[in-house]
Amino acid sequence: MFSKAIAAILALPFVAQFVSAQTCTRTYTAQAGDICDSISAANNVSTYQLAVVNVGIIDDACDNLVVGQSYCLGWQGQDCTTTYVVKQYDYCDLISAAAGINNTILYENNPQINEDCSNIYIGEVLCTAGAVQVPPAPSGTTPATTIPATATPANPDDGLPWCDE
Repeated sequence: MFSKAIAAILALPFVAQFVSAQTCTRTYTAQAGDICDSISAANNVSTYQLAVVNVGIIDDACDNLVVGQSYCLGWQGQDCTTTYVVKQYDYCDLISAAAGINNTILYENNPQINEDCSNIYIGEVLCTAGAVQVPPAPSGTTPATTIPATATPANPDDGLPWCDE
């Protein structure tokens, strides 16, 4: 009985992938030392999208990646491949302008960004496509809007890079 329960628990992430009605268009096989942001940056997928298409497989802290396991990067029809890696002193208006998009599209493609754009962090990968391309958050979930404990805020001076008081 106990071994059947363990087998069912171990199979759950794989079953969750197959139960999804979505078709995965791209995959990545985890390597030693990977973190979600490095996978996202290397494969032109936003950090948000990587989390959404792997909900129930990759945890919120992204500290359960398994070397050798294949992870989905995007779903058919909902796969943003135009990305931007956040740098120090970035803020949403600057990122939108550089990408040639308006803030509405930036926020719709990156629903984890809070209203005042104070929660983006260095190394976070954002979708900067000119149209909404990311999948919506799964039913019953909301995108995390807090900066990971190990991350550095992009603009700790609230959008004023010249204000170093």
